[in-house]
Amino acid sequence: MAQLILNAISKSFEGTARAAVNDVSLTVREGGFLALLGPSGCGKTTVLRMIAGFEQPTDGRITLGDKILAGDGRMVAPEHRNMAMVFQSYALWPHMSVADNVGYPLKVRGVTGETRRRKVMEALSAVRLEPYADRRPADLSGGQRQRVALARCLVTEPDVVLLDEPLANLDRHLRQEMEETFREFHARSGATMIYVTHDQAEAMALATDVAVMSEGKLLQVATPEEIYARPEGRLVGGLVGQGAILSLRSPYGDRRNLDWIAMQAMMLDLGQGVDADILVRPQDVELSSDGFAVTVVSVLFEGERYALKLALPDGQVLKAYTRLPVKVGDEVRVAIRAGWRL
Repeated sequence: MAQLILNAISKSFEGTARAAVNDVSLTVREGGFLALLGPSGCGKTTVLRMIAGFEQPTDGRITLGDKILAGDGRMVAPEHRNMAMVFQSYALWPHMSVADNVGYPLKVRGVTGETRRRKVMEALSAVRLEPYADRRPADLSGGQRQRVALARCLVTEPDVVLLDEPLANLDRHLRQEMEETFREFHARSGATMIYVTHDQAEAMALATDVAVMSEGKLLQVATPEEIYARPEGRLVGGLVGQGAILSLRSPYGDRRNLDWIAMQAMMLDLGQGVDADILVRPQDVELSSDGFAVTVVSVLFEGERYALKLALPDGQVLKAYTRLPVKVGDEVRVAIRAGWRL
């Protein structure tokens, strides 16, 4: 096992004015699970394809341990990088059995006989598909096909597993089931995993580290807990979580963690301090008689709670949750128990 390092990699495509990936530097911890998170077109899949060897960086260098994979005039072919990739489309051979699909990478490497059969069955056991070894992909559900693709990765004992939005084609129930499968797969294989997604809930649930991208640039890398609680900048704050970003004047200098007393003073807007962007999570907004007045502009019943959008007097919008029924147009009072200055 070795550490994967991206050193100032960029990628430009002919005929496009803006680079798809621009000066991205990233160290993926050995044996870690990194989520590349961002909206469509932000460059995250291009980064994954450069790591895999399907695209050559325009600039920069990619190394795995002491081996240069790309850069300095070198470009190691995908099949020589000891990496495995799971695609959104599963990419299974329809005419082959499950066992033959899983064993195909071993066949290509010249592994035959009992050794190949044993490795295939071990991989299928790891994803709980031993009873399906003789079936064809068409006989499986979407979640089972995705587990076949994972087993095909596991069978080669790769240093790095790359996953390109692998849950995008599954319904919510199957996505939750597959998230647990991915966690088990990561624990069992010990491989470094890099997971591309636009879904922040997936990234938070699966990864040990999250890297947020936008317009080809890397904005922040941190643990899920850190990136949720202390995002850097409006783009990260707006992408991670379901919070609202308020523009207020802050008299608190460099202070970033803000309690109710601080938020109350800022909401009064006494004209002091400097303009600041304040992230407020809905779980930190409480209906309270000692709060300030807002107007309910939308109500969404989610089963166990109501999700509210609340308009401040100046037109800015807060988000909140409550178990009490309210109606659009109601005036309620809220307290903001915590805020984070971006």
